[in-house]
Amino acid sequence: MTVSLFKSASIVSGLTLISRITGLMRELLIASLFGANALTDAFNVAFRIPNLFRRLFAEGAFSQAFVPVLAASRQQHGDEATHVLINQVATLLTWVLLLVSVLGVIAAPALVWVMASGLQQSQQGFDVAVVMTRWMFPYIAFMSLVALAAGVLNTWKRFAIPAATPVLLNMAMILSAWWGGPMFATWGLPAIYALAAGVMLGGALQLTVQLVALRQLGLWPHIGVGWQVLLESWSAEGPKRILRLMAPALLGVGVAQISLLINTQIASHLTPGSVSWLSYADRLMEFPTALLGVALGVVLMPQLSAAKAANNTTDYSDMLDWGLRLVLALTLPCAVALLVFSQPLVAVLYNYGAFSAHDVRQTTLALMGYGVGLLGLVAIKVLAPGYYASQDIRTPVRIAVAVLLLTQLLNVLLVPYLAHAGLALSIGLGALVNAAWLLWGLRQANTYLPTPGWGRFVLQVTTSSAVLGAWLFWACGHWDWTAMHGTPWVRVAMMAGVLTLSAVLYFACLIGFGLKLRALWRR
Repeated sequence: MTVSLFKSASIVSGLTLISRITGLMRELLIASLFGANALTDAFNVAFRIPNLFRRLFAEGAFSQAFVPVLAASRQQHGDEATHVLINQVATLLTWVLLLVSVLGVIAAPALVWVMASGLQQSQQGFDVAVVMTRWMFPYIAFMSLVALAAGVLNTWKRFAIPAATPVLLNMAMILSAWWGGPMFATWGLPAIYALAAGVMLGGALQLTVQLVALRQLGLWPHIGVGWQVLLESWSAEGPKRILRLMAPALLGVGVAQISLLINTQIASHLTPGSVSWLSYADRLMEFPTALLGVALGVVLMPQLSAAKAANNTTDYSDMLDWGLRLVLALTLPCAVALLVFSQPLVAVLYNYGAFSAHDVRQTTLALMGYGVGLLGLVAIKVLAPGYYASQDIRTPVRIAVAVLLLTQLLNVLLVPYLAHAGLALSIGLGALVNAAWLLWGLRQANTYLPTPGWGRFVLQVTTSSAVLGAWLFWACGHWDWTAMHGTPWVRVAMMAGVLTLSAVLYFACLIGFGLKLRALWRR
């Protein structure tokens, strides 16, 4: 089973890599064309508003409740009954999304003020954020339905399409910024409006592709019309079970989004550009968190749910153990790289056009803060599904509430001294606490039993990561990466060489210290 899990995780990770590369191209273009200023802050705030609701209702609480129920339904009742469940959920979700989208467009000024009242330091920035929020708010409808389709496809072990479709959003935004920006400028409108148009186009394309994939599987969701259909869907056992699970999940995801809301609000009152610096750093963080954590979480969630439904505790525990070993082996070296090699990474990726050396320094500080908690951020993606698969959402929620309080206390202590970097560091430290707490809970419940050899494995990984860190620390100080702004291709080639040597060095150390990589992949 684990061989197929690794193969599935590799497919998701590879396609996610393509998505993140195009995402970096998108961010690089935005940084080059628009820099980091009040208008880019306005776009980032406007884009975060529908994303906040998407994470709250769609990829967050909805997915956490929907996928385990869907997997259990397929395991226990078969495909035909599960298709009925899909239709019922799709009907309810579609009509709720239409209502939410209308309300969001109307309430855009209030939403922007709640998210980032500090944008009023620049009245143009606040007004632009309101307009772009109205344009982009219906994006939540597209992405919530994409989350439903992705949950179905992943349950049927069709991981490729959901992992690949984010590329469409990135390409739509790149083309919109490149061609649409000058067009909006000729119309006398801010060129940054083109990014909002690209978001909507990308959302529509993602939904279209996934619906086509569902049709090919014979799982096209039928959207019911009329009060009678809505009432029948609402009262059916499957949707009721999902709604009951969503209640605590909403609180849990809501806690994370409240933390994001508070951090954005604080950042909007700091130096203009702070929201953008955090956003650029967050984009880089998405590389390891998505390639490792999200890929493993996507693959493990339906498999863990099926194992729980079949009461196969051995497979359940072994899958968690396998996932955690991969997390440590692949995430710890990435965390070390972010801590000692952040400045070259930011310089090579963003230091073009309007993105200045000052922006490089500020984004580097934010990235280092996030890097402190990278291991926790990725581990949560594996540990949390261990609870969701058991349809236990309350425990992660209680942990999330406590971590939210801790994070805000850290903000009080760190932001006065570290500004926006303090916000990133608070999130990183909170993630470490969250992951440790989740792991402790699984161990206390005896649902996860570590396999032998963890002590030796930890020593092998940490020692190899220390060697890697020494090499990257030298490479960071030996060349002035920002000063090479005038020779971008030389700088890119040097970065490619350093990272290639880093990968070779790290895995050579693992092998030299006695770790059998094939056993790790196939465990």
